[in-house]
Amino acid sequence: MSSVRISPSTKRLLIGIASSLAALLLLAFAVFQWKRQQLLTYALEKVKAKIELKYPVILTLGPARFAGFKTVEIVGMSLVPRATPTDTLLTAKRLEASLSVRSLFAGRPVFSGLEITTARLTARKTATSDNYGFLIKKQKATTVPRDTTKGTNYGLLLNQALETVFDNVPGEASFKDFYVSYLGPRHTALLRLPELKIQDGDISGRLTANIDSVVNELGISGHIEPGDYALSARVFGVGGSVQLPYVPRRFGALVSFDTVLVRLDSKDFDDDDTGGHLTVRGSLGARNFSLYHPKLAADEIEVKKGALDFVATLGRGTVALEKGSQVTVNKLVLYPEISVRMKPSRAVNISVTSAETQANDFFSSLPTGIFDEVRGTQGTGTLTYRMSGSLDMARVDSLKFDSSLRGKNFQLTSFGDENLNKLNTPFQHTVYNDKGDSVRTFAVGPPNPDFVPYNEVSPYLIHAITTAEDPRFFSHHGFMEKAFVKSAIQNIKEHRFARGGSTISMQLVKNVFLTRQKTVARKVEEALIVWLLENTHLASKQRMFEVYLNIIEWGPSKYRWPSGKRGVYGVKDAALFYYGKRPSELNLPESLYLASIIPKPKFSRYSFDSYGDLRRSTRYFFRLIADIMVTRGLITGSDRENLPYALALTGPARQYMHFSPRPDTTRTTAQADSSQFEPLNLIDLLNTGAAAPDAGVNSGAAEEEPAKAPK
Repeated sequence: MSSVRISPSTKRLLIGIASSLAALLLLAFAVFQWKRQQLLTYALEKVKAKIELKYPVILTLGPARFAGFKTVEIVGMSLVPRATPTDTLLTAKRLEASLSVRSLFAGRPVFSGLEITTARLTARKTATSDNYGFLIKKQKATTVPRDTTKGTNYGLLLNQALETVFDNVPGEASFKDFYVSYLGPRHTALLRLPELKIQDGDISGRLTANIDSVVNELGISGHIEPGDYALSARVFGVGGSVQLPYVPRRFGALVSFDTVLVRLDSKDFDDDDTGGHLTVRGSLGARNFSLYHPKLAADEIEVKKGALDFVATLGRGTVALEKGSQVTVNKLVLYPEISVRMKPSRAVNISVTSAETQANDFFSSLPTGIFDEVRGTQGTGTLTYRMSGSLDMARVDSLKFDSSLRGKNFQLTSFGDENLNKLNTPFQHTVYNDKGDSVRTFAVGPPNPDFVPYNEVSPYLIHAITTAEDPRFFSHHGFMEKAFVKSAIQNIKEHRFARGGSTISMQLVKNVFLTRQKTVARKVEEALIVWLLENTHLASKQRMFEVYLNIIEWGPSKYRWPSGKRGVYGVKDAALFYYGKRPSELNLPESLYLASIIPKPKFSRYSFDSYGDLRRSTRYFFRLIADIMVTRGLITGSDRENLPYALALTGPARQYMHFSPRPDTTRTTAQADSSQFEPLNLIDLLNTGAAAPDAGVNSGAAEEEPAKAPK
């Protein structure tokens, strides 16, 4: 086989050509590199100009170079507002991104895969200025005059915030060692993100948040679609639960959860003459949600699994939860519709309906910390709850409220932690003082020699109490909505709990089954137990009233009887303490007096002046209740005409109250008494307890049409 021989001259020629080509390639590459760097510098200048045109800031970028064929590295970056204050808003030690070379040479640079390392976002706010407000888009100019009497446009504000966030979310990004701090007049925050990634819309990362000294370790995962204003995210505690900041400082409450699921499906902003309104759709969910506030409940209110699917509308001075919203509490599903108006006066409308729920699912879904006494209760059939109400603070008297729980084929099959059926049998009852210390424990029933059966109580006392406390006790099902609404109206007007709205059924449940704590949870549980008692006929009305008479407080808890027992509890104690009589022997004025002090028994001595004569307000109460009793046929006209307005305390009460001897004076009792009175509040006479602090466990309800009690 022959071989081709290349002459030395040819070799030199080929080597020369190759060297020339290599040199040309190197030159071309150098030109490419130079041109690419030149275009990169130009592209970054365009980015700088675009940002500075859009926002009143100065963007400074450090040296930039290609760290690879497509990878661009920028060493150092800062963003400083032009307007005062000129505090630096954002700095970064290093930025890295992928840049399409083709787009670069085409003059339309496209960056992707942004990575920011060791960045600091520092937001500051004073009473008059801030260094970040320019990020929020300003409201478009309009020739339509704005009605400032209708308040802030919450829809516009939220829409601006959502657009600011979503419009600035990069398609792909990675943040490492990123610190975000906020310092304001009332709040501080420091967020540290060791790493946060956004890739193809998927979000993942870790976060340490210190907000108003509340520190949480969080994990974040989810997905975002900026163009559709859609987001789904999961926020969870790392190594423990998450405590919500701001709430403790603002409301004195503690809120925590293990996991929160947030979903925003869509937003629609419609501009109109009021500045526009925003409709948002999405959901909020939580697992192991916990809420504590001393006015809500004595213990934490806990929900294992809860969710709110919302259709919310926000406008000028208005916020509404629209039809289509749904609240899920464990297995209980509620459909709320709520609207709130802030101006020209605060007003709220609310309607809540539950799905028809199996009884066992209903009871098992009740949050802990509210319904502990009925926990474990089981039954058959279904339950449905409905509630509606409306209130305009400019017209408080227009308050409307209605609440109902309906059972379908409902029957109790077993009781929970508290046996509601104990009312039908003798049981031990403990009474407590205002400090929560037990005062006395006694049996309620025949085993107790002080127990008084219903038919051994004076009819005068039965009629006086029902007339003053709960006129429809023997006919209603535990509640008097009109009395509740009237009480609520007065409480709102006076900005305090000035008037009670409890029926005798509610007072009985409060005394027998619940604590004396004044919390929303106790009141809600009280209502549920009353409904169960009244609608499942666990005890007759006569038996309920009999127990009520034998347990309520009727005088000073510090009084000690010769036998050693303390306090005045039950009708036998009351008859003996004030009159030295048996309950069956009480006459009309004696019964009226005992009925008058039920709301505030510890203040019983204030029904008298310093000499032991009835005050004018007490005498008016006698006349008022006696007149109603005549109208309803509970006493005769002769009883009313012969009603005396003097009352002799012949039991230990007179010595205990330490009345002074009457001085020798020519003034009549009425003259001596009349100078001691404030103007009379007739509502107080209907057992509201408004004239003095709550001193006992009893509270009044009255002001409904009286009904006759059974003989």
